[in-house]
Amino acid sequence: MTRHRTLALAATGALALAPGLVLAGPASAATETHELSAHLTELNDSGASSEVTGTLEGDELTLSITSSGLLAGAPHAQHVHIGGAGTCPEPGFDPDGDGATETVEAADSYGAIRVSLTTEGDSSPDSGLAVDRFPVGDTTYERTVEVSDEVAQSIAAGEAVVVQHGVDLDGSGAYDGDIMSDLDPSLPQEATVPAVCGTLNASMDMPEGAADTGAGGAVDRGDLGLLGAGLGLVALGAGAYAVRRRSGATQA
Repeated sequence: MTRHRTLALAATGALALAPGLVLAGPASAATETHELSAHLTELNDSGASSEVTGTLEGDELTLSITSSGLLAGAPHAQHVHIGGAGTCPEPGFDPDGDGATETVEAADSYGAIRVSLTTEGDSSPDSGLAVDRFPVGDTTYERTVEVSDEVAQSIAAGEAVVVQHGVDLDGSGAYDGDIMSDLDPSLPQEATVPAVCGTLNASMDMPEGAADTGAGGAVDRGDLGLLGAGLGLVALGAGAYAVRRRSGATQA
């Protein structure tokens, strides 16, 4: 029997000592899950704040929003904005000097509407001003919607911002005034100016279906120990063979 064949047999026997050991490549990709959160702080002296929690699983976005201090009895448009710097404007930001931070003025900070957080129906940017399908006052909101791959990637990267709109600037108890909205001239400015704003933070959760130690999975620490023991036996077998070979040569 040749030396190479002896070593091959020794290796085969050693690996047999590690039952169930599977050496495999990486597990197949699973749907990534991100935990989402945001603290929305006031703009336009709204006196309001909101807490956002949720998840992003693939293209499925779930958000829950609890608000405090929004104008009671009035609808509040709310959106996920993407495409800006991923931040909110500083309080008091007022480039045109009209006394309010307007939605379009702040676009460089938080970007454009990409998801309309409506209570039902369409959630695309087309429903950005669907005032009959947005929460009224401080009611708690929760909904799951499908988003595009591009939007999902931006959310996962922490580049999205949640904004709720509508502020009673003059304290009248309703949306009114002589200045009209920069988004829709048929609405008063108060109906669409941002009330609260916050960056949507995303943290990676363990993917569903993570690799296990079964067939096709990763090798666990126990398997690695068995592998080490097996390889040690291979080395011992090879050493014994070398000693026997030298001994036989000497006797000859």
